[in-house]
Amino acid sequence: MFGVSIEASSGPDFVAQVQQAEALGVQAIWANMGAAGAADMMPVMAAAAAQTERIVLGNAIVHTWSRTPITFAEEVMAVEQFGPGRYRLGIGPGTAYFVERMYGREYSKPVTHLREYLHTVRTLLREGKVKFEGVHTSLRWRLGEHSPVPVMASALRTKSYELCGEMADGAISWMSPLKYLTEIALPALQKGAAFAEREAPPLVAHVPVAMTTDREEARNRAREQLGYYAPVPNYQGMFAAAGYDVTDGYSDDLLDDLVVSGTREEVAAGLQRWVDAGMTEVIAHPLAGEDRASCWTEAFEAAALAAR
Repeated sequence: MFGVSIEASSGPDFVAQVQQAEALGVQAIWANMGAAGAADMMPVMAAAAAQTERIVLGNAIVHTWSRTPITFAEEVMAVEQFGPGRYRLGIGPGTAYFVERMYGREYSKPVTHLREYLHTVRTLLREGKVKFEGVHTSLRWRLGEHSPVPVMASALRTKSYELCGEMADGAISWMSPLKYLTEIALPALQKGAAFAEREAPPLVAHVPVAMTTDREEARNRAREQLGYYAPVPNYQGMFAAAGYDVTDGYSDDLLDDLVVSGTREEVAAGLQRWVDAGMTEVIAHPLAGEDRASCWTEAFEAAALAAR
C-alpha cells in the first residue's frame, strides 16, 4: 500500500487534505502528533473518518505516555465507529525530551512501557476486557464495545523491531534509510515474529519525498527539514548500524538511500522500489519547497500513481 503523511494547520485543514488525498486516489493517510496544529489528533481523525468513504487512516504515532491504555481503546473505538475497518492506531514511547518536558513523566524502560501498552490496548480491542499488573501500568477494565483494530508501533533499533514482530500488528519506521530497513530492521521484525511463532507483521516505512528534479535541492531540503535528528543518540546509532556516520551531518550517500525525489512518475517508481525491497507499505512524507501546497499535492499524486 502507498500512503501519504498529512501536515495541517488545524483540524478542518487536516480533514480537507484527507479529502483531497482520497479524491486523488491515495490509498492511505498517516498523521503524527501535531499534524493538525494545536488540535488533538484522535478526535480530528474521527472527523476525517466521518467525512471520507474509502481512504485508510492511521496515526504514526501517538505517544504512549500521553494516554492510559483505556483512553487509547475508547478513542480508537470512537474513530472506528465513524470509519469501520479503515483505521489503524500507531503508538510509540517517543523520546525522553517529550516525555519529561511535555508530560512531566519519568522516561524509564521505554521498551517495557511499549510492551505493556501493546498488550493492554490490543487485549481491550480484541477481547473487550483486560486484567493486567505491570511496571508502568496496572488496570482492570471492560469496554462496552470492542473491535480488532490494528495496533502498530514505532520502531527504530533492533529491540523495538523484535518487539513489534512479537506483539504488534505492524512496525512503523522513521528516518531510516532503505539499507537499514532491509538489512537490520526487517530481519529483527522476523526474529520477533518467529519467537512468538506467528507471521511477521507489516513493516510500514516513512519515506521523505521531494518533488523536484534537482537532486541537490532534494538533499538540501532534507538537511534543512530533517537535520535535527543527526545529533540524537538513538538516531546516530541507527545510522551507524547502516554504515553512515552523521557526526558532521547527513552525507549525500545517506540521503540518496533515504530520500525519493523527481517527477511524479520518478517518485512513484522510487516508492515502488521500497516495496520491492520488502516494505509492506510506504508513507510518502513531503519535504516542502517554496510552494508548499503544490509539494503536498504532487506528493499525493505520486503516491496515487504508485498505487495504480
